[in-house]
Amino acid sequence: MSYSFDQLGNHIDVLSGYAFKSKDFVSTGVPVIKIKNVSPPSVMLEDLSYVSDEVANAASKFILKYDDVLIALTGSHINQMASVVGRVARVKYYKKTLLNQRVGKIIVKNSEECDLNFVYYFLSQEKVKIELAGKAGGAANQANISPSDVKNLLIPFPDAETQHKIASILRTYDDLIENNQKQIKLLEEAAQRLYKEWFVDLRFPGYETTPVVEGIPEGWSKKLVGDIIGKVPRSKQILVTEYHKNGAIPIIDQSRDFVAGYTNDVEALVDMGEPVIIFGDHTRILKYIQFPFAKGADGTQLIISDEENMPQSLLYLSLIGVDLSNYHYARHFKYLKAESILVPSKETANEFDRIVSLMLYQIQNLRDISNKCMQARDRLLPKLMNGEIEL
Repeated sequence: MSYSFDQLGNHIDVLSGYAFKSKDFVSTGVPVIKIKNVSPPSVMLEDLSYVSDEVANAASKFILKYDDVLIALTGSHINQMASVVGRVARVKYYKKTLLNQRVGKIIVKNSEECDLNFVYYFLSQEKVKIELAGKAGGAANQANISPSDVKNLLIPFPDAETQHKIASILRTYDDLIENNQKQIKLLEEAAQRLYKEWFVDLRFPGYETTPVVEGIPEGWSKKLVGDIIGKVPRSKQILVTEYHKNGAIPIIDQSRDFVAGYTNDVEALVDMGEPVIIFGDHTRILKYIQFPFAKGADGTQLIISDEENMPQSLLYLSLIGVDLSNYHYARHFKYLKAESILVPSKETANEFDRIVSLMLYQIQNLRDISNKCMQARDRLLPKLMNGEIEL
């Protein structure tokens, strides 16, 4: 069956965030959620800005709560997948945060008639983002929409019980994805704790009987990153404008999204027969890639180890421990290569790799499951919204 349509603004409001001034921002305090933090499906608590408690109290109307739905009112146009205007994300934490300007919060007027989760999934559709991007004004590389643009959308509007059923079906997939993300985070933290224990605190197997001279255990060495990494063959680079939502080959770049998009260009395929470390020259983001992929936009550096006693898993964890934050916006790869890291004995390196590679494999397996869930949810979403599936 098909559902009748209604104007979204008859059922929701869009609260635009608070216009904080530049002088309001401080180094620590109450976090502020900006456009960059609206990273579907969840709001991201990384690279945060802060305001003082005094400023936060003045903006108390804009305090966010768990499960709030946020929409980006500014972003790039539709061909720039990762930051497209109109993207939506849920608040999935209980930490006190504030809403910044150009981010909108969806507020349901009557929860007995309109299900917020249903509205969230409606706004999550690719065709809705395309429609909003078509309404956007602004420069060529930046698009802006207004709360009115969102409220003027036409939404299929079945009765509240049907809305709830549709949202519950789709949320089952999101709950599984969220659970996988939590497991991924725990595994990543476990791997980093083990690295710290062995290579920072020097509590590696056999440390009790191994002499340490000037912070370096016997049989170990300290080398520059640039002397450890090997030369990677040049590969075709996929431009951001050529990213697709679906395709045979995942595109990896320096953005926060683990997979930035897809391509079918086999000439761009990177398959070295071993994991590859990705380093963002501008973003400093590190990724451990365990599958064939295509290299994304400029600034995406591919790293492999050329040192027998430095397996890829250990090199990856070692690079995570390198602090390059003082260089701010720059080409960071040259600074990364100038840093020095510990190279252990072969026995220690192999034992670490044996343990951590299993964790990294589990992480990738969870990502694969989540990706399949997202694809299944996205196929189901328009069919449920259009009433093609009888409930």
